[in-house]
Amino acid sequence: MNDASLADLSQTNFTWLDWVIVAAYLMISVVIGLLVKRYATNMTNYIAAGRRVGRWLGLASLTGTELGLVTVMYSAEKGFKGGFAAFHIAVLAGMTTLVIGLTGFLIVPLRKTGVLTIPEFYGRRFGPKTRVLGGILLAAGGILNMGLFLRVGSMFIVGVTGMSEHGWALPCVMTVLLTLVLVYTVLGGMISVLVTDYIQFVVLSLGMMIATGLAIANLGWSDIFEAVRVHKGAKGFDPLAADSTFGWEYVVWMAFLGIVSCAIWPTSVARALAMEDESAVKASFRWSSLSFTIRAMLPQFWGICAMVFFVTQAPHLAEAFGLTGSLPAGDKPIKALYAMPLFFGKLLPAGLIGLVSAAMIAAFMSTHDSYLLCWSSVIVQDIVDPLRKEPLGIAARVRLTRILIVVIGIYVWVWGLFYQGGDDVWDYMALTGAIYFTGAFAVLAGGLYWKRASSAGAACALLAGSSAVLGLEPIRVRLGLAWLRLRGEQATVEAAEKLLTSARVGIATVLLTVTVFVVVSLLFPDKASDPAGGENGETARALEGAP
Repeated sequence: MNDASLADLSQTNFTWLDWVIVAAYLMISVVIGLLVKRYATNMTNYIAAGRRVGRWLGLASLTGTELGLVTVMYSAEKGFKGGFAAFHIAVLAGMTTLVIGLTGFLIVPLRKTGVLTIPEFYGRRFGPKTRVLGGILLAAGGILNMGLFLRVGSMFIVGVTGMSEHGWALPCVMTVLLTLVLVYTVLGGMISVLVTDYIQFVVLSLGMMIATGLAIANLGWSDIFEAVRVHKGAKGFDPLAADSTFGWEYVVWMAFLGIVSCAIWPTSVARALAMEDESAVKASFRWSSLSFTIRAMLPQFWGICAMVFFVTQAPHLAEAFGLTGSLPAGDKPIKALYAMPLFFGKLLPAGLIGLVSAAMIAAFMSTHDSYLLCWSSVIVQDIVDPLRKEPLGIAARVRLTRILIVVIGIYVWVWGLFYQGGDDVWDYMALTGAIYFTGAFAVLAGGLYWKRASSAGAACALLAGSSAVLGLEPIRVRLGLAWLRLRGEQATVEAAEKLLTSARVGIATVLLTVTVFVVVSLLFPDKASDPAGGENGETARALEGAP
């Protein structure tokens, strides 16, 4: 990379005033955690806010959680690389969320069971062993899924402040942000999460609108479309174009992920289980369909604007990101994740950039607090407690949940620093999440709507879903190379990546889990006296009657 590109990386409009704005917001979040600590006295309050969440607070919290900084970053990365064609991800997410809100598919009958977690439903429907297995796979997939959250969120701060050229900046920012998240999440639990999510929803909405308006004003609406047409052609608008980086398999995979993100993913389901009644659940999901679309489409648009800005106004950066020209031998292009924050660092004026950065950090914190709380509570409620002869007391459960929040936070810090993979962040998250949600989809839908679903089928489907780990880029490429050699074809990394795409692995895993669930349930039905294979046959029969 040449000296001009390095200078461009370090020159942003971030000033001391912006640091003050960011610091003030972070301190407010910590104070909230301290103030609400006294209300987190039992597990229902700590992880479900006493089940008193109304539809509008639920909507704000659901949006705040799912519009995390990692969401903004990976969506911007997709827009930067794929252009307007990436919008299909946002549209499909909104459409599937609307359908879930209108029909109540999965979420309403699950809410009626009164469970706190999805593995708890497994236990009631299929028995305690299935609950523990489901909890283990859920925690493993979920914790692996959030492994890059801290790193990616910290990359925004490093990029927007102009610290990109300093090697020490990223680990330092990661440490500070993680410490702040751990403090107020450990103290307040779900109550702290809900209160801060509401504030973050307001701040983030304001920041996103201002940033989008300034981007359009600076670049020009028609010029944005023209630049995408010139530099990307048809594939910049059509995800099904012949030379598109997406394709029909990817579009199908995104449609399934739309269902998962709102109706199966635990952090979203946690909001449904915490709401006051079923009508509030459906209403919040209907309204959330709009926010689920916007949360992906706006950052994707920012990524597009960053690409246009570099190729039209910053040729040194366009070359450094690999958009134009060719890099000197041995040089690698700047990671696309830095594009959007660097663009805003140069576009927004001092003061305003601090507000937008505070909004992005708000998004970062609202995701981390919910995810840390979700995975730690699953381990306590669905793995540790069912395996004990004597149930844990209330104080012990809350204390162990808080300890696990810290342990998971440390793991996220380590994994974010050392994991090296070539997938886009969104594709990494989809595949790691698939370790849990492919099996969960079959087991949850089958358990709620199919009377012949058996505990053996549920256990086998959950295990089959773990095969999604084969889709991680380092593993997937090695498998592709081995298969090409076996067939006597030229084994190159590019050929292996085309042979085994993340979408193909994901779709194959879904089909595998559903097939295994149905076949094994038919071959190995539960006893007639206890159709759920669980400890309470009456509970199972009641669940079967749930609409």
